[in-house]
Amino acid sequence: MEPTPAPTDPAPTESVPRGSALVTGASRGLGAAIARRLAADGWPVAVNHPADAAEDARRVVAGIRRAGGTAEAFAADATDEAEVGDLVARAAARLAPVEVLVANATGPQPFVAVEDLTWQDHLDQLVFFVKSPTLLVRAVLPGMKARGRGRVVQIGSDIADRALPATSAYAAAKAAQFGLTRVWSRELGRHGITVNLVAPGWIPVERHAGVPAAEHAAYRAATPMGRAGTPGDVAAAVSYLASDAAGFVTGERITVNGGHTLA
Repeated sequence: MEPTPAPTDPAPTESVPRGSALVTGASRGLGAAIARRLAADGWPVAVNHPADAAEDARRVVAGIRRAGGTAEAFAADATDEAEVGDLVARAAARLAPVEVLVANATGPQPFVAVEDLTWQDHLDQLVFFVKSPTLLVRAVLPGMKARGRGRVVQIGSDIADRALPATSAYAAAKAAQFGLTRVWSRELGRHGITVNLVAPGWIPVERHAGVPAAEHAAYRAATPMGRAGTPGDVAAAVSYLASDAAGFVTGERITVNGGHTLA
Protein backbone atom coordinates (compact mmCIF):
# COMPACT_ATOMS: atom_id res chain seq x y z
CA MET A 1 0.00 0.00 0.00
CA GLU A 2 1.43 3.32 -1.04
CA PRO A 3 1.71 6.02 1.63
CA THR A 4 -0.79 8.85 1.49
CA PRO A 5 0.84 11.95 0.03
CA ALA A 6 1.40 14.72 2.52
CA PRO A 7 -0.89 17.71 2.05
CA THR A 8 0.64 20.64 0.28
CA ASP A 9 0.09 24.30 0.87
CA PRO A 10 -2.05 26.06 -1.74
CA ALA A 11 -0.21 28.04 -4.35
CA PRO A 12 0.46 31.55 -3.09
CA THR A 13 -1.85 34.18 -4.51
CA GLU A 14 -0.39 37.23 -6.16
CA SER A 15 0.07 39.96 -3.54
CA VAL A 16 -2.05 43.06 -3.90
CA PRO A 17 0.05 46.20 -4.47
CA ARG A 18 -0.02 48.71 -1.66
CA GLY A 19 -2.76 51.30 -1.90
CA SER A 20 -2.77 54.94 -0.89
CA ALA A 21 -3.69 56.80 2.28
CA LEU A 22 -6.31 59.54 2.11
CA VAL A 23 -6.25 62.10 4.93
CA THR A 24 -9.05 64.66 4.96
CA GLY A 25 -8.40 68.12 6.33
CA ALA A 26 -4.67 67.58 5.89
CA SER A 27 -3.49 71.06 4.94
CA ARG A 28 -2.63 72.00 8.53
CA GLY A 29 -2.82 70.92 12.17
CA LEU A 30 -3.33 67.27 13.04
CA GLY A 31 -4.15 66.31 9.47
CA ALA A 32 -0.85 67.63 8.14
CA ALA A 33 1.09 65.78 10.84
CA ILE A 34 -0.77 62.57 10.07
CA ALA A 35 -0.13 62.95 6.33
CA ARG A 36 3.60 63.44 6.93
CA ARG A 37 3.81 60.42 9.24
CA LEU A 38 1.96 58.10 6.86
CA ALA A 39 4.17 59.25 3.99
CA ALA A 40 7.24 58.51 6.12
CA ASP A 41 5.77 55.04 6.66
CA GLY A 42 5.79 54.53 2.90
CA TRP A 43 2.17 55.30 2.02
CA PRO A 44 1.45 57.45 -1.04
CA VAL A 45 -0.67 60.16 0.60
CA ALA A 46 -3.64 62.07 -0.76
CA VAL A 47 -3.62 65.39 1.09
CA ASN A 48 -7.21 66.61 1.07
CA HIS A 49 -7.94 70.27 1.72
CA PRO A 50 -10.77 72.79 1.36
CA ALA A 51 -10.59 75.11 -1.62
CA ASP A 52 -9.30 78.03 0.45
CA ALA A 53 -6.34 76.08 1.84
CA ALA A 54 -4.59 75.16 -1.41
CA GLU A 55 -1.34 76.93 -0.55
CA ASP A 56 -1.11 75.23 2.85
CA ALA A 57 -1.71 71.85 1.19
CA ARG A 58 0.98 72.52 -1.40
CA ARG A 59 3.45 73.19 1.41
CA VAL A 60 2.54 69.91 3.10
CA VAL A 61 3.00 68.01 -0.17
CA ALA A 62 6.30 69.76 -0.90
CA GLY A 63 7.62 68.85 2.54
CA ILE A 64 6.66 65.21 2.09
CA ARG A 65 8.38 65.07 -1.27
CA ARG A 66 11.54 66.70 0.08
CA ALA A 67 11.63 63.97 2.71
CA GLY A 68 11.47 61.30 -0.01
CA GLY A 69 7.75 60.52 0.23
CA THR A 70 4.92 60.53 -2.30
CA ALA A 71 1.98 62.90 -1.99
CA GLU A 72 -0.55 64.82 -4.02
CA ALA A 73 -2.95 67.59 -2.96
CA PHE A 74 -6.68 67.22 -3.62
CA ALA A 75 -9.18 70.02 -3.09
CA ALA A 76 -12.61 68.77 -2.03
CA ASP A 77 -15.35 69.49 0.49
CA ALA A 78 -15.31 66.39 2.71
CA THR A 79 -18.97 66.98 3.63
CA ASP A 80 -20.29 67.03 0.03
CA GLU A 81 -21.33 63.68 -1.44
CA ALA A 82 -20.42 64.45 -5.07
CA GLU A 83 -17.07 65.97 -4.14
CA VAL A 84 -16.18 63.06 -1.85
CA GLY A 85 -16.84 60.55 -4.61
CA ASP A 86 -14.71 62.55 -7.02
CA LEU A 87 -11.96 62.91 -4.41
CA VAL A 88 -11.66 59.16 -3.90
CA ALA A 89 -11.68 58.54 -7.66
CA ARG A 90 -8.95 61.13 -8.27
CA ALA A 91 -6.79 59.78 -5.46
CA ALA A 92 -7.06 56.28 -6.92
CA ALA A 93 -6.22 57.50 -10.42
CA ARG A 94 -3.22 59.65 -9.45
CA LEU A 95 -1.79 57.55 -6.61
CA ALA A 96 -3.42 54.16 -5.94
CA PRO A 97 -6.77 52.86 -4.68
CA VAL A 98 -7.40 54.11 -1.16
CA GLU A 99 -6.35 51.51 1.41
CA VAL A 100 -6.13 53.81 4.43
CA LEU A 101 -8.80 56.41 5.12
CA VAL A 102 -8.22 58.97 7.87
CA ALA A 103 -11.38 60.99 8.51
CA ASN A 104 -9.93 64.11 10.09
CA ALA A 105 -11.73 67.08 8.50
CA THR A 106 -13.33 69.40 11.02
CA GLY A 107 -14.95 72.81 11.26
CA PRO A 108 -15.58 75.54 13.84
CA GLN A 109 -16.28 74.33 17.37
CA PRO A 110 -17.97 77.24 19.15
CA PHE A 111 -18.92 77.16 22.81
CA VAL A 112 -22.72 77.37 23.08
CA ALA A 113 -24.53 77.37 26.42
CA VAL A 114 -27.53 75.06 26.64
CA GLU A 115 -29.86 78.06 26.97
CA ASP A 116 -28.78 79.13 23.48
CA LEU A 117 -28.36 75.70 21.91
CA THR A 118 -30.25 75.11 18.66
CA TRP A 119 -30.77 72.12 16.39
CA GLN A 120 -28.65 73.91 13.80
CA ASP A 121 -25.77 73.93 16.29
CA HIS A 122 -26.05 70.14 16.41
CA LEU A 123 -26.30 69.82 12.64
CA ASP A 124 -23.18 71.97 12.17
CA GLN A 125 -21.17 69.39 14.15
CA LEU A 126 -22.90 66.27 12.83
CA VAL A 127 -22.13 67.25 9.25
CA PHE A 128 -18.39 66.90 9.96
CA PHE A 129 -18.41 63.97 12.36
CA VAL A 130 -21.28 61.80 11.12
CA LYS A 131 -22.12 62.83 7.55
CA SER A 132 -18.55 63.25 6.30
CA PRO A 133 -17.23 59.92 7.65
CA THR A 134 -20.28 58.17 6.24
CA LEU A 135 -19.74 59.64 2.77
CA LEU A 136 -16.04 58.82 2.88
CA VAL A 137 -16.46 55.22 4.01
CA ARG A 138 -19.13 54.58 1.37
CA ALA A 139 -16.82 55.98 -1.30
CA VAL A 140 -13.77 53.90 -0.37
CA LEU A 141 -15.58 50.66 0.43
CA PRO A 142 -15.82 49.21 -3.10
CA GLY A 143 -12.07 49.49 -3.55
CA MET A 144 -11.25 48.13 -0.11
CA LYS A 145 -13.61 45.18 -0.52
CA ALA A 146 -12.12 44.40 -3.92
CA ARG A 147 -8.62 44.40 -2.41
CA GLY A 148 -9.70 42.37 0.61
CA ARG A 149 -8.21 44.81 3.10
CA GLY A 150 -8.45 48.36 4.37
CA ARG A 151 -8.00 50.67 7.32
CA VAL A 152 -10.49 53.31 8.45
CA VAL A 153 -9.26 55.65 11.18
CA GLN A 154 -11.51 58.37 12.51
CA ILE A 155 -10.12 61.32 14.43
CA GLY A 156 -12.40 61.79 17.40
CA SER A 157 -11.93 63.61 20.69
CA ASP A 158 -11.88 63.00 24.42
CA ILE A 159 -14.45 65.80 24.78
CA ALA A 160 -17.29 63.42 25.63
CA ASP A 161 -15.30 62.19 28.63
CA ARG A 162 -14.44 65.72 29.77
CA ALA A 163 -18.08 66.94 29.67
CA LEU A 164 -17.06 70.58 29.39
CA PRO A 165 -19.89 73.11 29.76
CA ALA A 166 -21.11 74.71 26.51
CA THR A 167 -19.80 71.85 24.30
CA SER A 168 -23.10 69.93 23.95
CA ALA A 169 -23.21 69.83 20.15
CA TYR A 170 -19.53 69.01 19.70
CA ALA A 171 -19.52 66.35 22.42
CA ALA A 172 -22.68 64.70 21.07
CA ALA A 173 -21.27 64.52 17.54
CA LYS A 174 -17.96 63.11 18.74
CA ALA A 175 -19.76 60.47 20.81
CA ALA A 176 -21.80 59.55 17.72
CA GLN A 177 -18.57 59.21 15.75
CA PHE A 178 -17.35 56.50 18.10
CA GLY A 179 -20.71 54.76 17.76
CA LEU A 180 -20.19 54.64 14.00
CA THR A 181 -16.71 53.22 14.54
CA ARG A 182 -17.99 50.32 16.64
CA VAL A 183 -20.87 49.40 14.33
CA TRP A 184 -18.79 49.66 11.15
CA SER A 185 -16.06 47.49 12.67
CA ARG A 186 -18.59 44.68 13.08
CA GLU A 187 -19.95 45.09 9.57
CA LEU A 188 -16.64 45.33 7.73
CA GLY A 189 -14.34 42.95 9.57
CA ARG A 190 -15.20 40.05 7.31
CA HIS A 191 -13.84 42.07 4.38
CA GLY A 192 -10.45 42.52 6.03
CA ILE A 193 -11.25 46.13 6.92
CA THR A 194 -10.56 47.52 10.39
CA VAL A 195 -12.31 50.60 11.77
CA ASN A 196 -10.87 52.46 14.75
CA LEU A 197 -10.87 55.91 16.31
CA VAL A 198 -8.08 58.04 17.73
CA ALA A 199 -9.37 60.45 20.40
CA PRO A 200 -6.91 63.29 21.05
CA GLY A 201 -7.11 65.52 24.05
CA TRP A 202 -6.32 69.17 23.62
CA ILE A 203 -3.44 69.24 21.14
CA PRO A 204 -2.33 72.84 20.47
CA VAL A 205 -2.17 73.57 16.73
CA GLU A 206 -2.48 76.69 14.58
CA ARG A 207 -6.09 77.34 15.54
CA HIS A 208 -5.08 77.66 19.20
CA ALA A 209 -2.56 80.46 18.62
CA GLY A 210 -4.62 82.91 20.70
CA VAL A 211 -5.13 80.71 23.76
CA PRO A 212 -3.66 82.41 26.86
CA ALA A 213 -0.50 80.91 28.33
CA ALA A 214 -2.30 80.39 31.64
CA GLU A 215 -4.74 77.97 29.99
CA HIS A 216 -1.86 76.00 28.49
CA ALA A 217 -0.23 75.80 31.89
CA ALA A 218 -3.45 74.71 33.63
CA TYR A 219 -3.98 71.91 31.12
CA ARG A 220 -0.41 70.67 31.49
CA ALA A 221 -0.75 70.71 35.27
CA ALA A 222 -3.86 68.50 35.08
CA THR A 223 -2.15 65.94 32.83
CA PRO A 224 -0.28 63.02 34.48
CA MET A 225 2.43 63.21 31.82
CA GLY A 226 3.05 66.84 32.72
CA ARG A 227 3.04 68.16 29.19
CA ALA A 228 0.76 69.04 26.33
CA GLY A 229 0.28 66.58 23.52
CA THR A 230 1.75 67.19 20.08
CA PRO A 231 0.40 66.48 16.60
CA GLY A 232 3.14 63.86 16.36
CA ASP A 233 1.61 61.96 19.28
CA VAL A 234 -1.67 61.68 17.38
CA ALA A 235 0.07 60.82 14.11
CA ALA A 236 1.92 57.96 15.83
CA ALA A 237 -1.36 56.39 16.95
CA VAL A 238 -2.77 56.67 13.42
CA SER A 239 0.43 55.17 12.02
CA TYR A 240 0.00 52.13 14.25
CA LEU A 241 -3.65 51.61 13.32
CA ALA A 242 -2.80 51.88 9.62
CA SER A 243 -0.02 49.30 9.91
CA ASP A 244 0.00 45.53 9.52
CA ALA A 245 0.72 45.34 13.25
CA ALA A 246 -2.84 46.50 13.96
CA GLY A 247 -4.48 44.00 11.64
CA PHE A 248 -6.39 42.38 14.54
CA VAL A 249 -7.39 45.64 16.23
CA THR A 250 -10.84 46.98 15.33
CA GLY A 251 -13.74 48.82 16.94
CA GLU A 252 -11.36 50.50 19.37
CA ARG A 253 -10.78 54.03 20.61
CA ILE A 254 -7.21 55.04 21.41
CA THR A 255 -7.22 58.12 23.61
CA VAL A 256 -4.15 60.30 23.16
CA ASN A 257 -4.21 62.82 26.01
CA GLY A 258 -1.44 61.91 28.42
CA GLY A 259 -3.96 60.52 30.90
CA HIS A 260 -5.81 63.83 31.24
CA THR A 261 -9.23 62.16 31.60
CA LEU A 262 -8.18 59.41 34.03
CA ALA A 263 -10.73 59.17 36.85
